Amino acid sequence: MKSMLVLTNSLVLILVLAAAGTLRAQTYTVLYTYPGTDRNNSGVLAPQIMSQGRDGNLYSTIATNGIENAGTVYQMTTSGQYTALYNFCVQTKCADGAYPQGGVVLGYDGNFYGTTQGGGTGGAGTAFRLTPSGTLTNLWSFGNQTDDSVPNYTLLPGQDGNLYGVSIGQYNGQYGAFFRITPADKFSVLLDFNFTDGAVPNLPTQGTDGNFYGTAELGGSSNLGVIYKITPTGKITVLHNFAGYPSDGGSPVGILVQGSDGSFYGATYRGGTKNQGTIFKISPSGKYTLLYSFNDTSGNDGIQPLAGLTRGSDGSFYGAASSGGTKNAGAIFKVTPAGQESVLLNFCDPTCNGFSPQTPLVQHTTGAFYGNTTGNSLGGSVFYRLDLGLPPFVNMVNWEGKVGGTVEILGQGFTSASKVTFNGVPATFTAISDTFLTATIPAGATTGLVSVKEPGGTLKSTSKFLVTPVITNLDKTSGPVGTTVVITGQSFTQAVGVGFGDRVPAQFTVNSDTQVTAVVPVGAKTGPVGVKTPGGTAISKQIFTLTQ
Repeated sequence: MKSMLVLTNSLVLILVLAAAGTLRAQTYTVLYTYPGTDRNNSGVLAPQIMSQGRDGNLYSTIATNGIENAGTVYQMTTSGQYTALYNFCVQTKCADGAYPQGGVVLGYDGNFYGTTQGGGTGGAGTAFRLTPSGTLTNLWSFGNQTDDSVPNYTLLPGQDGNLYGVSIGQYNGQYGAFFRITPADKFSVLLDFNFTDGAVPNLPTQGTDGNFYGTAELGGSSNLGVIYKITPTGKITVLHNFAGYPSDGGSPVGILVQGSDGSFYGATYRGGTKNQGTIFKISPSGKYTLLYSFNDTSGNDGIQPLAGLTRGSDGSFYGAASSGGTKNAGAIFKVTPAGQESVLLNFCDPTCNGFSPQTPLVQHTTGAFYGNTTGNSLGGSVFYRLDLGLPPFVNMVNWEGKVGGTVEILGQGFTSASKVTFNGVPATFTAISDTFLTATIPAGATTGLVSVKEPGGTLKSTSKFLVTPVITNLDKTSGPVGTTVVITGQSFTQAVGVGFGDRVPAQFTVNSDTQVTAVVPVGAKTGPVGVKTPGGTAISKQIFTLTQ
């Protein structure tokens, strides 16, 4: 069933901030006020993610509203028009799921994917697919068995085409699971957390190396949470154990985001110098850096961030603190990669413009940020826009691929687009609509930014697209040390290394984008040949046999 609520009030605040010695205007606008539910709140709760769809609208979930108070998936326009797309618990005994608290993500097929904490045939939650028109398919019903239970977070589309997710496992001594759902809707558990490597996991993000990086709210050496890395096959490595107050933080929440430096940035709800939460970064190898401790000693800083961080198009990170600030109603903050924090907005100041933000900000491709506040039983739950004057950009739905592959791009003004390039190399493209286009990765493309040229200017991606190299042939498949081997394939222009059966580097020459010549090095072993570029590593199907 679909329903629509119209915008009933709008509140605009014009705030002038001093930044780096210059005055900068920002605009905060309340676009919609959420009604209360039978749970004495609006149902807008952490960790609900809001995602931009192909149509330029935003999509998410509310946990406890709808015709049966079991939650909805909804669409919100950038002007604040709300439409419920699907109401849960419309099937007998909530077989479709109940209480979706994680939000939804856009899949490569244009549909939206998410989870519910309850309902399903096992009563322990579901994973679902929803079309933009509101047709729901139940992908998996959790049974409180080896798949654990209560998937609190939404799903994550992996670059390999599979969906990945976590369940928090609140029952029967379970600590959570990391699972995969294939495009054929086949479900499998890749890892069961065992407390030592974390408990109550938060949804990981996929790094540019193909591995998944995330946090667990509890577990680890001090039961204050961990940062972990999981391979696509489910092998876990604990990168950091939190120690809490007064050191590095504790109870990490929200999804990690990868910065342009390759490190992952996140937040903890507790710990730090004042036990009010922290912001941190960690390298893929596990080097941890505490960037900032929330303190609120002056009443101006926020505290207890529940929403994690969002990477902005300017390279800085943006987040929401659920409490603190001048009115103890929460705040929106910005933090640079170096750890310089500044408060952009205090909620309920100068008027009550919403309070208690607990869900992540999302940056729309227009450049503006959007978000929700949770409020309480008295109200205060709103959908808002925060415009900091950042320019429009394009967002890549999938951010790695081989020559000839299709890339999905979100933005605006696409019906007037005249050119799409991959790091300067022109590509063929099709504008499906004004806000969505597809492009084919061209021969000769290299890892770098994607650009879309329009009459008003050129929109660029905020992250590099990774062009994955491919090896198609070795001109020799055996020989001793010193043998020269011609490697044929594609996307070799940016090659930074060649190896024969191990990690011992070989001398090599890039002849062209499709050919590399390498010399078998001392220490090489029998095995496949690899060519490494910034876009990934190509591994040959042929085996090179080392002879004496």
